[in-house]
Amino acid sequence: MTMKSPCGLFGLLVCLTLLSGSLSFEIRVAKHVHSSSASRSMTQGDNNNMGEQEYRNVATQFMSKQEADTTDALADIAFSAPKLNRKLSLELMAAVLDAELYKKEWFVTGKVNPIYFADSFRFQDPDVTLDGIEAYARGVNKIFDQATSRAEIISTVVNEFIPDTITCTWRLSGKANIGPGLNIKPYIVCTDLTIDPETGLVVFQEDRFDLPQWDILLSSLFPFLIGKLTAPPAPPTELRVVTMPTLTGLKNRTPAENPFDVLQQFFGGKTKTP
Repeated sequence: MTMKSPCGLFGLLVCLTLLSGSLSFEIRVAKHVHSSSASRSMTQGDNNNMGEQEYRNVATQFMSKQEADTTDALADIAFSAPKLNRKLSLELMAAVLDAELYKKEWFVTGKVNPIYFADSFRFQDPDVTLDGIEAYARGVNKIFDQATSRAEIISTVVNEFIPDTITCTWRLSGKANIGPGLNIKPYIVCTDLTIDPETGLVVFQEDRFDLPQWDILLSSLFPFLIGKLTAPPAPPTELRVVTMPTLTGLKNRTPAENPFDVLQQFFGGKTKTP
């Protein structure tokens, strides 16, 4: 299945925010830029480029605003935890991430396990660039309603067509924290995680959708159109039995130094040093 959207997930939510009128500051910025650009003598191509860049700026401002909130819902996440000290095979890394994501659904909760992500990790889509796993985690935690939003993991496998990439397919549902809350019609997302071939850590993330942007926007704003003008919701996911793979081969390290102890803490267990 080919899934590509011209607008990223955060961008879609920013669009909904702008349309619902809940971010008046961003609207004023957009109007100001439009007014200023109209008064300049520029080519049509330059105007288009400015509009696209300003839209990216609005999306980034929105995410920055979310990160600036004082409530720390992720205080228990050790973002400075040591990284994995041994490169895992892509197949094993995919299985580990599948188990973690199935339990924590961090694409909407933000409850990531930082040991898998390089310090240079970047989330990027056509609208938003977030540097660092902490910025990404806090962004998704704030933008999604934590009482209703789900990231139900369907599969996490090595991508056969993109080198050094693990693709997670999941079903997004719930609400976005926009105004009184906007419902998100369930749809399928494919998240591509680029793995550094030298360190084995995740360095880049990109999301793809199975629906066009207009469908997602209309379904949120006018839910009575779902199944009529817009596509029906994605069907419920099937329950899976997912277990964390056994990780061995870390020798000559004390339990306090072993980064896999951090991993096990996320599951409430203890690690035995090989």
